Amino acid sequence: MHTTTTTTTTTTTPITGELLRGAIELEHTDHGVLPHRLPAAALARGADAQVAMAESQPSGVRLAFRTRATTIELDTLPTKRAYVGAPAQPDGVYDLVVDGRLAGRGSVGGGHTLTIDMAAGTADHRPGEPGTLCFTDLSGEDKDVEIWLPHNETTELVALRTDAPVEPLPDRGRRVWLHHGSSISHGSNAASPSTTWPALAAALGGVELVNLGFGGGALLDPFTARTMRDAPADLISVKIGINLVNVDGMRLRVFTPAVHGFLDTIREGHPTTPLLVVSPVLAPIHEDTPGPCAMDLTALAAGRLSFRAEGDPAERAAGKLTLNVIRDELASIVAARATDDPNIHYLDGRSLYGERDAAEVPLPDALHPDAATHRLMGERFAELAFRQGAFRPRDAQDG
Repeated sequence: MHTTTTTTTTTTTPITGELLRGAIELEHTDHGVLPHRLPAAALARGADAQVAMAESQPSGVRLAFRTRATTIELDTLPTKRAYVGAPAQPDGVYDLVVDGRLAGRGSVGGGHTLTIDMAAGTADHRPGEPGTLCFTDLSGEDKDVEIWLPHNETTELVALRTDAPVEPLPDRGRRVWLHHGSSISHGSNAASPSTTWPALAAALGGVELVNLGFGGGALLDPFTARTMRDAPADLISVKIGINLVNVDGMRLRVFTPAVHGFLDTIREGHPTTPLLVVSPVLAPIHEDTPGPCAMDLTALAAGRLSFRAEGDPAERAAGKLTLNVIRDELASIVAARATDDPNIHYLDGRSLYGERDAAEVPLPDALHPDAATHRLMGERFAELAFRQGAFRPRDAQDG
């Protein structure tokens, strides 16, 4: 039952799963609710602190409702991140989307602060207080409203207030796209949550996004595969590679069966769903040089965040992974599986961001695309997957 509490001027609506899209699970906290993109049962199966932090950042998660309200207030308790020695992180951005169009942006100050010392491997948590996001002067007509939560800032939802009642956004019959990837899919340096490349691609493709992109956490973890197996989805994509090179966590001998196992688990729950395997976008530092990847301390001393590869290209002969090795292997894996799985497909990530793009718009930190490149990638994915490729509607394929 969805209920609201109304005073003479304000309606307070409980924040429940009915009002949220893109979340896998909700945790009830002392302040309100915390959206999660992995369930607690998955986190208990070996997730480290990095994955736990990343999945609690609500990339792709949005409040979705229909209302005549002209004023919307949202109380939240954010957790800000700060990195020792690095430039200050800006406050997370909330996007207001009305009837499918961006209608406003805002941020919430204050909140908790998590200070991370990457060199020492430590983190310090300082508690803070909730803040309020306010959107005013909206149309008094009935409208579809989405508030996209900050993709890179853990966000507890405390209270939703409006000057007119709200109802959960009705099901418009749009297909659900379930996507998994690394920090680039998570949103990395995108300008805002509705302008990460998966969010842009979803808008252009007319689908509902569930984004399981985890910064540093696309490592073929079985708990992620099981989450995808159990989640409702009409379309599924997995973008594999860069994090495995970053952490230097596998050799080719282990990588190949691990990919098969990951895909097998997804197929247990979605045996015929269109499944698109996407290889890494171009990252020059790791094209032919294995990991691990490390922060460039010289750049950090100059106040700039950048990364460098620490592996030796000669180690490829011993099975060390590079992006080119991974692309070749993923293409072979998909080709082999396609002999008895007609709904699996492969997309070379360099078609989203490749050599020509890198020459014109280099990765700012040698690893993550900037806001303009997120838009470029979203537009290209929409064209290659939703209009031409694996996610093209069946009626369009039949026609």
